[in-house]
Amino acid sequence: MDFNNLIRFLKELNKNNSKDWMDANRKWYKEVRDDYMGWLDEIDIALAAIDDEYYSTPGKKGINRINNNLMFHPNKPVYKDHFGAGLDKRPNTGDFYIEIGLKESAMAGGLWRPAPKTLRSVREAIDYDGAELVKIINNKSFKNTFGNLYKDIKLTTSPKGFARDHQHIDLLRNKTFAVVHIFSNKEVLQNDFNDKVIQVYKEMLPFRRYLNRAVTV
Repeated sequence: MDFNNLIRFLKELNKNNSKDWMDANRKWYKEVRDDYMGWLDEIDIALAAIDDEYYSTPGKKGINRINNNLMFHPNKPVYKDHFGAGLDKRPNTGDFYIEIGLKESAMAGGLWRPAPKTLRSVREAIDYDGAELVKIINNKSFKNTFGNLYKDIKLTTSPKGFARDHQHIDLLRNKTFAVVHIFSNKEVLQNDFNDKVIQVYKEMLPFRRYLNRAVTV
């Protein structure tokens, strides 16, 4: 994967964020996109080899559109400043996302504002065995990799059916259960970047498996 070429493309796109520029550079875009999908295929194979619960997702199926959705976000630029994709796309389980961006790149996993039924399942799992989730997210290696859970909107009181003095009330108030790891461009351009991706995935596994059990069992 030629990440230098990808970042060069994103830099030029960022300076000329218009359909006219994209149409004039469509060949370059397709070259970068196809290279990125090929890299996703490599990562997909590598992750499947280390995780027996991994749901293989080819790059062509996982890649996101580079266009912003202007219908819902009319003030955004026409095109994004990154290439992103969702892998391990087993239906009705948590997300796994990876993007290579202009300023930084990221890996993320978990549940982003899930539907009420799914959110209820996670909260019931925490009520039943929240100590296991606390153990996972307080693990030193996990904290070094992700810090804390992704900060998003939370309830100001206890969810319906859960006591205000519940020992895990801070977790129960979450509406999002996700973690994010940021890579610098310097890391992306190093020869061992794939190894770093795999290592971050391994750190994320216990967290995602906890959530997946919560919403599938």
